[in-house]
Amino acid sequence: MTCVPRSFPSLARTLAIIGLLALTGCTLPAGPPPMPPTGVYDHDTAGENSRAEPAPGSGTSGALTRPLTAAGWFCAQARSNADGRALWCRIGRRDASDTVSAQAAHFLLDSRDRLAWAWFPPADQDAAGHVTAAATSALGTIWTGAPERIRQEIDDHTRETHEIPSAVAWRDEHADYHFSDLDGLIVTAGDAAVRRWPSGGEHYATTMSSAVRDLLAGGYDCHYPPQTNCNRVQSNGYFEVTLREDQIITARFGIGSLIEAGRQRHPLSQEFPHGLTFLTDAVRGPVTERLEQSRREGTSFAGIVAGTVVIIDADRGAVDGDDLVAYLRVQIGAPLAATLPL
Repeated sequence: MTCVPRSFPSLARTLAIIGLLALTGCTLPAGPPPMPPTGVYDHDTAGENSRAEPAPGSGTSGALTRPLTAAGWFCAQARSNADGRALWCRIGRRDASDTVSAQAAHFLLDSRDRLAWAWFPPADQDAAGHVTAAATSALGTIWTGAPERIRQEIDDHTRETHEIPSAVAWRDEHADYHFSDLDGLIVTAGDAAVRRWPSGGEHYATTMSSAVRDLLAGGYDCHYPPQTNCNRVQSNGYFEVTLREDQIITARFGIGSLIEAGRQRHPLSQEFPHGLTFLTDAVRGPVTERLEQSRREGTSFAGIVAGTVVIIDADRGAVDGDDLVAYLRVQIGAPLAATLPL
């Protein structure tokens, strides 16, 4: 919807615009909301629970995630605390070259199971189309009229705007919306809020300061602090983390697999001499077993292992018989809501 007020003297014109916007549901052009919103992670622990669980099948959580999982997404309740719950959904699509294009969705619910905030970041390809599809299918289950307005605003913006970056913002009876090419769609509900956002990772991950020594022993070039991206040149490997202070929230790394005559010729210990020591004792064994299964089979995986979100995107090379060559991109843990990487 486009609002074009008539011409008035400056003060009267401003008041007239505000009144017109209030009546029509339009909004003045605005910059993107802060990501994450100001102060939501500036708090002490508040009953933090970082053990991931399947997204609840009932209530608002179930309504939001059901259409996504039906379309092939993986969804989990990544973490919770005394004030709310954070859901994270992800899908990896393969293009004609077999390259994975990932898309994510974040949902934050308050302690009364009401949606307080959502984010649909842009996908690597057909960003507007994929954002529209995800947002309309999820939000349409709880908010009447929202899908039609979302589709209209994003379609109009994409069709009429040729500058990058560009943005559009609007409001309805449910929420404030902000869509841009860079950020995707950010949704802030009008009748629910979470003061302290869930922020834990202690169930599955250790601290970066405790992990650095083993990374160095495995041949990674890693100087922490402040470096959080570590490279292993000899195997085209990488190890990247997101942190809350020193606590690891997500860990991403790439590792190869070479199976000849039924034997793994690139053992995990070549890059992680003492195992995945950035994981806690409670989850290290099961997560390692799941990773090694994908390395043996050259298969991808998205799921929860021992209360830990595990994503594996496997790229297989040419194989003969039982031999296998693969490169696996691994993510352990789900990001905090409103943070990068996705």
